[in-house]
Amino acid sequence: NEKFSMTLSVKQIFLAGVAAGVLGVTALGFILMVAKGVDASSWFSGSARAPLAAGPSGAVPAEPDNGEQVGAVAPITNDDHIRGDKNAEITLLEYSDFQCPFCSRFHPTLIQALNEYKGKVRWVYRHFPLSSIHPDAQKAAEASECASEQGKFWEMADKMFEKQAAGLSVAQLSGLAKEAGVRDIKKFDACVSSGKYAQHVAADLASGEAAGVTGTPGSIVIGKDGSKQLIPGALP
Repeated sequence: NEKFSMTLSVKQIFLAGVAAGVLGVTALGFILMVAKGVDASSWFSGSARAPLAAGPSGAVPAEPDNGEQVGAVAPITNDDHIRGDKNAEITLLEYSDFQCPFCSRFHPTLIQALNEYKGKVRWVYRHFPLSSIHPDAQKAAEASECASEQGKFWEMADKMFEKQAAGLSVAQLSGLAKEAGVRDIKKFDACVSSGKYAQHVAADLASGEAAGVTGTPGSIVIGKDGSKQLIPGALP
């Protein structure tokens, strides 16, 4: 069939031209990137990289190269929420947002770390509500502090992450507090409505920014020698 053979030949020529064009553009782009000093060596290393959580702008943070740059870290005090052995050598300082889905995913990972390294690790929670994309995060953070007045901070934190998908509006916080074991709900509701802990949450946020946190979850691993490593994202 002469007509069929002719059609096939034209397709082959067309595809060959497209392939040549793609290769040419790729090569030119690579040359320009190298000329600008971009390190492309990792593209060919074949090493697997774990996906990281998106920051407030929606961008994925760069994978830490022996730790992202850590700024000034506010000292851990008795006013902090500490889970695990308070005298543990290693500190996992987490800046988190109760409405952040990546934080919800990461929460069980830190519980796992405490269980597997019992007595060796302590977990410190600080607030970093991304209010521009999580409108309920600020009040949820304040609610956890109101629950803390009745000794139920971690129970409230666990419950809000557990029920996050169902919503964390102000109207839902009372029910979550009851489930978390908060007894005086009237006092809790009054506390949430008053905005009593708004400044406390803002201070946590500011300390996180000073430490170099740009998205949630943002964790700082503090070694027994005082060394600090910033780990962005919900890593396993």
